[in-house]
Amino acid sequence: MSPDAWMILAFAGLLIAGVPVAFSLGLSGAVGIVLALPTTMLATLGTNTYNSVAKYPLIAIPLFILTGLIFERAGVAARLVRFAQALIGPRHGGLALVAVLVCMIMGGMSGSGPADAAAVAMVMLPSMTRAGYPKPFSATLIAASASTAILIPPSVALILYSIVVPGVDLRALFAAGLFPGMLAGAALLVPAWWLSRRHRWEAPASAARPALGESFRQALPALFAPVLILGGLRSGLFTPTEAAVVAVTYGVIVGVFLTRELDWRALWRLFGEAAVITGVVMLIIALAGIFAWAGTMLGTFRHLAEWIIALSDNGAWLLVLIMLAVLLAGMVLDAISIYLIMMPILIPVMEHFGWHPVWFGILLAMNIAIGQFTPPVAVNLMVTTEVAKIRLEQTVGWALVFVVAMAAALALVAIFPSIALWLPGLLGYNV
Repeated sequence: MSPDAWMILAFAGLLIAGVPVAFSLGLSGAVGIVLALPTTMLATLGTNTYNSVAKYPLIAIPLFILTGLIFERAGVAARLVRFAQALIGPRHGGLALVAVLVCMIMGGMSGSGPADAAAVAMVMLPSMTRAGYPKPFSATLIAASASTAILIPPSVALILYSIVVPGVDLRALFAAGLFPGMLAGAALLVPAWWLSRRHRWEAPASAARPALGESFRQALPALFAPVLILGGLRSGLFTPTEAAVVAVTYGVIVGVFLTRELDWRALWRLFGEAAVITGVVMLIIALAGIFAWAGTMLGTFRHLAEWIIALSDNGAWLLVLIMLAVLLAGMVLDAISIYLIMMPILIPVMEHFGWHPVWFGILLAMNIAIGQFTPPVAVNLMVTTEVAKIRLEQTVGWALVFVVAMAAALALVAIFPSIALWLPGLLGYNV
C-alpha cells in the first residue's frame, strides 16, 4: 500500500482503538512522514504544531468559550426562561417552546452547543418534568435546540472554518448563519409543539404566568449581548476577535455587577475552566497540523478529492453524499476535528463544482449540529442526559424525530442558498 493509505489506516485504527482524536491525528501524520519522506523531516513536527495555532483569529476561540461559561454561571438562562414564559404563557407545549427559544438566544452568547445545553438543562429540566414532560423528551429537545449555537453567531465552529478555508470573511459567515440557525430552531419547534399537544403535556393552568414587564427588565442584559456583538461587527466598531474581548468584558459586568451571581473568586475559577477547555481545542488544532502537512506533502488530500470528484458529474448528487458523510462523522467526532480532517479534502471538491464557500460552510455547520444530538457520540445529549440522570439510549427515538426536523431545514438551505447568502449580501460583506 502507498504511504498515504497507511496514514489513513493508521488514523482510523487509532480512533477505533480509543486513542484521543488529537493524538490520532498527530501520530498518523508522523506515520505518513516516516514511510514516505526522509526521517529528517520529523524535525518539522514542532514547526507544524506551532504554525497551526499561531493564527490571530484563533484568539477568539478561548474568549468565546470563556464568554459562554460566564453567561452560563451568571444566572442569565433562568432570567431568559422567565421572560420566554411570560411571552408564551402556560399552554400545552409552552415549556417546550420556551426551551427552544432560550437555547437559541443563549447560542447568540456562547457559540458552544454543550455550554448552551448545560445552562438551559439545569433550569428547564426540573420545570418540564413537573409539567409532565418525559425526561428523555426534554433532554433530547434541549440538546437539539442547543445545537443551533453552532450556527447562530458567534460560533466557535464558524471561526475555525474561516481559518481553514482561505479567503472566507468571518463576518459574512456569522451573518450567513443567522437565518439558517433560526430556521433550524423553527424546525424543532414544530414537532415539539405537536408532540406536546398530542400527549397533553403541560396543562394550560399548570403554572402562573410571570409578569411580562418585570421579566423583560431582568432579561434585558442577556438580550442585549447578541445585539452588542453583532451590532459592533456590523458597524465596524470592532473585528470578530475584538468582539470576543467585548463579549467577555460585558459578561463580567453582567455577572458581577448586574445579576451579582458571580464574584471575583468564581470568575477566577471560570478562567481556569476556560483554559482547560481551550487547551483541549488547541491541542487538536496543533496536532492536526502534522496530519495536514503530511497529507499535503504526500498528496493524500488531492487523491481523495480526485476520487470524490470522479464519483459523479452531478454536483447535487455529490453534495448529498458529502452531507451524509459529514453527518456520519458528526455522530462520532466533534466539529473542530471534522473541519480539520475533512476540509483539506473538500476544498478542491467545492472549487471544482463552484459551490459558494460561505453557503457550503453553513451546510457543514448544520450537518455537524445534527450530529451533536445524534447517538452514539452526541456531545449535547451527553450533557443533558447527565443533568436529567437518564441513560443515553432512552433518547434515541426522540432524537430521530428532531434529526428529521433539522434535516428538513438543512435541505431547504441546500435548495435555496439565498437563505444563507441574502443577509451577508445585504450587509455588504464579501460573498
